[in-house]
Amino acid sequence: MYVMALDQGTTSSRAIVFDRRGGIRAVAQRETTQHFPRPGWVEQDAREIWATQAEVAAAALRAAEVAGSRIAAAGVTNQRETAVIWDRRTGEPIANAIVWQDRRTAGACEDLRRAGVEGMVRAKTGLRLDPYFSATKIAWLLEHVGGARERAEAGELAFGTVDSWLAYRLTGGRLHVTDPTNASRTLLYDIRARAWDEELLDLFRVPRALLPEVRESSEVYGEIGEPEALRGVPLAGIGGDQQAALLGQLCTERGSVKTTYGTGCFALLHTGAAPQPSERGLLTTMACSTDGQPRYALEGSVFTGGAVVRWLRDELGLISAAADVEPLAASVPDTGGVFLVPAFTGLGVPHWDPHARGAIVGLTLGTGAGHVARAALEGIAYQVADLLDALAADGGAAPAELRVDGGAVRNDLLMQFQADITGLPVVRPAVTESTALGAAYLAGLAVGYWQAVEELAANRCAERRFEPALPADRVAGLRASWARAVERARGWAAGDGEQG
Repeated sequence: MYVMALDQGTTSSRAIVFDRRGGIRAVAQRETTQHFPRPGWVEQDAREIWATQAEVAAAALRAAEVAGSRIAAAGVTNQRETAVIWDRRTGEPIANAIVWQDRRTAGACEDLRRAGVEGMVRAKTGLRLDPYFSATKIAWLLEHVGGARERAEAGELAFGTVDSWLAYRLTGGRLHVTDPTNASRTLLYDIRARAWDEELLDLFRVPRALLPEVRESSEVYGEIGEPEALRGVPLAGIGGDQQAALLGQLCTERGSVKTTYGTGCFALLHTGAAPQPSERGLLTTMACSTDGQPRYALEGSVFTGGAVVRWLRDELGLISAAADVEPLAASVPDTGGVFLVPAFTGLGVPHWDPHARGAIVGLTLGTGAGHVARAALEGIAYQVADLLDALAADGGAAPAELRVDGGAVRNDLLMQFQADITGLPVVRPAVTESTALGAAYLAGLAVGYWQAVEELAANRCAERRFEPALPADRVAGLRASWARAVERARGWAAGDGEQG
């Protein structure tokens, strides 16, 4: 028997078949399309999200040469704050999904902040008033799609983050559910009461009838009906991508830290059974639970991580495939003084600047493609270093090591520079698909495929450990120059009307 993870990310849908030791039997992946109708706007077609996810589920079974009857359970992990609203009767989305990267509601968030409600919102949700989260996206759709608000109030529409959308489609419309890790990213969920909050619903003008039922991250929700290849398989796990990766890395003890390098980069510090407020711009959020008891984490977010490599490929044409970035970057010994701040959709922790935009500074007539590629990779690492500083300060101590996962960690140059610039050993696991592995663990634990979290420890194996090698004075100089580059990117789009 095996377990399948359905991993719906920002730029692709994947399905992975795992065995009992956490090894990968097969993977299938399809890229998904992002739409950029205006500067700062990011959308996706939810129908494409579903179609690609159903396609890769069947493809992974074929690649594994495994029948659906041999899948003990399936778990979903997903891009979190992306907002989908659909018709409950037909299952058709009322508009494109608004992606977590989208900044169109920055003005609405600023209005709410000026109204003095951010303290209340933060106390209940652990989050900031920022367009990153779902609530203002929902409100925008209800206001800008004809008749949507009236239909929502009449109970005709359903809202979900991508996990809810997939659960709805996987079960033929029978389930409208989410889990605490996704609910806690909406600005509508009280993380202490563990419930949708009426005061927040009133504030953001979101009808209660839109919202899914919040279930545990690890439980049997129902049977899958579509795609046919998975018919009858229990849908038994849901976890937002970053919290699923925290479990996949087995960071289940207070004080453990992981960083995922995907489209964005996300560092999470497990804080145990109690929510911990942050003084440095971090988010307090729910972590995955496998025993029905609440678990919490502090999180720092880098909005543009691995997406900068896709930008080098698709928009600049400097590389033809993502894997080409490492040899191009390694073709030069350093960046030649170039710094690339990939703030294409704003800056996350510790700056929280939705009006920041990408910047390349330090260009000379001697700057070549290799310098730009290397500066792009280093820009990812600098952003992660900034948020790790905030995590260490709020958590009370720096972690002993940094556990990493995600597609970009296969880049040795990036991982070595990450170790150098943070002064922390960087540990890359043998299975870098920690997000999907976490979803598999959630599903497998729910059906008894694995009996307890403690049983999973035997599955963890490090593939490589990167030790810091740069002298401290050199690190200090580089980080000071990075800070200067960030200041030049901040506030760039303020007042240009791009929010709409």
